[in-house]
Amino acid sequence: MNRLTAARVVTPYGVLTPGAIEIEDGRIVLVERGPRHVPDVTLAPAFIDLQVNGIGPIDVAAAEGTDWDDLDRRLLEQGVAAWCPTLVTAPLDSYAAPLERIAKAAERPGLRPAILGAHLEGPFLGGAPGAHRRHLLRPFDTAWLDALPAIVRLVTLAPELEGATDVVQALRTSGITVALGHSTATYEQAEAAMAAGAELVTHCFNGMGGLHHREPGLIGAALSDDRLAVSVIADLVHVHPAVLAMVFRAKGADRVAVVTDAVARDAADLRELGVRFEGPAPMLPDGTIAGSAVTMDAAVANLVRDAGVPLADAIRAASTTPADVLGETDRGRIAPACRADIVALDDDFAVTGVWLGGEQVS
Repeated sequence: MNRLTAARVVTPYGVLTPGAIEIEDGRIVLVERGPRHVPDVTLAPAFIDLQVNGIGPIDVAAAEGTDWDDLDRRLLEQGVAAWCPTLVTAPLDSYAAPLERIAKAAERPGLRPAILGAHLEGPFLGGAPGAHRRHLLRPFDTAWLDALPAIVRLVTLAPELEGATDVVQALRTSGITVALGHSTATYEQAEAAMAAGAELVTHCFNGMGGLHHREPGLIGAALSDDRLAVSVIADLVHVHPAVLAMVFRAKGADRVAVVTDAVARDAADLRELGVRFEGPAPMLPDGTIAGSAVTMDAAVANLVRDAGVPLADAIRAASTTPADVLGETDRGRIAPACRADIVALDDDFAVTGVWLGGEQVS
């Protein structure tokens, strides 16, 4: 039995001040009010990032061998316990090799951030491709989609493409979560995709048509319909703090998932596109944002400090909601029977410790 105490423990039901967590066999068995004299830190469920293209010098599309160990270390430094390596738009015949490498990386033994599955962001995108290479966007290839390997857990697609509802239904039948994004879909097209089983909007406001009071589009559907959760990039570049606050007020923290959309500075695709890493976010020469350089702990800090989101809501969006989107109901929360994946944060939201399955790894 292992017992952790802290000045603040973030639970699904509020923040215990102080709080205590008891852990046995890698699971939380008890959460209760703690003693008076405890470490002045916040214990929260470790973060879950649904969209990671790369970190530092390592692009997940090219990662192999010890690159995955380096990614593990970089993820732990920002408090991440589980994640989805993300592959962007590319030729269909180029996905097999990186997906195989991701699957092998997910099978490695030992305590490390869990790979929950691959996220395919493209190539079946629509009228707002952003930094994706436009000449590689394509209509649905149902035979290719039907043959996706089991490691694929999340697919972002555009609901305005012909056949979208049938594709969404087929992917959901295969156990794959469907997100809508890089799209200029109408409200009606988004609603049809939801009715077919789409559950998430990828980086809301970015890579999609604007919100108009007579033509609400994908953003209007995302903010008004509780069937859709939304992911947001909280680097304060992709979305203004006031809009981040608005998203939380419209959706509630249980329908907002924070993602980094982090990219590797040495990714071959980004070099070919001329992406610059000179400011707070990577940019194409024309000023188009090309992914992010934010970390999950910094994203949580941005939500609390700049967007005025309550701590418990910011943590929920960085941990619990991403787990729920993938049906991982024993992750992302400090509650009995859940995995003891825990992060300790100081008053500046910096990571001071990480536990995976109840064992301290950082």
